[in-house]
Amino acid sequence: MRKTRLLFLPALLLSLLVSACQNRPTPPPTGTFVQRSIEYAGRTHLYAVFVPAATHQQGPLPVVLFLHGSGERGSDGHAQTTSGLGPYLRRNADAFPALVVMPQVPKNEEWTGANARMALAALDAASAEFGGDPRRTYATGMSMGGYGTWEVALLEPQRFAALVPVCAGVLAPRAVRPTLYVTPVADATDPHAELVRRLRHVPVWMFHGARDDLVLPHDARRVHELARQAGADFRYTEYPEGNHNAWDATYADPAMWDWLFAQRLP
Repeated sequence: MRKTRLLFLPALLLSLLVSACQNRPTPPPTGTFVQRSIEYAGRTHLYAVFVPAATHQQGPLPVVLFLHGSGERGSDGHAQTTSGLGPYLRRNADAFPALVVMPQVPKNEEWTGANARMALAALDAASAEFGGDPRRTYATGMSMGGYGTWEVALLEPQRFAALVPVCAGVLAPRAVRPTLYVTPVADATDPHAELVRRLRHVPVWMFHGARDDLVLPHDARRVHELARQAGADFRYTEYPEGNHNAWDATYADPAMWDWLFAQRLP
């Protein structure tokens, strides 16, 4: 009986190993988008995940949470991949080394409340499925998603190793869009100063167009100045001739990616 058990043990271990390998997603030969869904607050949300090529999967993966702008809102789980970071990933599918999680806000809604928490839940799910590195988790977003970058970071200020808000604001940019603002600091006497106070430990690189007429650059300038006074590591790049689309230049900048992936939580 003892001999039979000893013979059975290697077979059992081999079976468990094969089963574990079968349950793990097979790394793609080139970077690719996959679609996933998540149930949150009584609704089903589709989201996209960019999975890097197998050659980049030698250990836990850096993870980028990308939050789209107003024009990509919806429920198809795809529109958020068509502007901003998505086109850059398609052009650099073989070279981009990180997992990118791309949730989507429903029509006529913002990256606030349940939607911000849904984005964090999608980040959790994708990181668990594809082996994301909790020490190298980052957030970036453009326009409405830039506001959302501040939003999710304020909800979980110890979560992100660095932030890249693009053409973002803090307060509502225009009277016709009164719901677009960073809600966790909205009731503060000075929302810009409160944002810096809560996130001063997080490295940040902000980007904005000097001629942006949809989200004026004054919020970004004020945050940068207050961060400078506080000794926080907040960088700011303003494109002198840039209008609202600051994202194409930002996501095509190798220096930004080099800086971002060099940031790690302690």
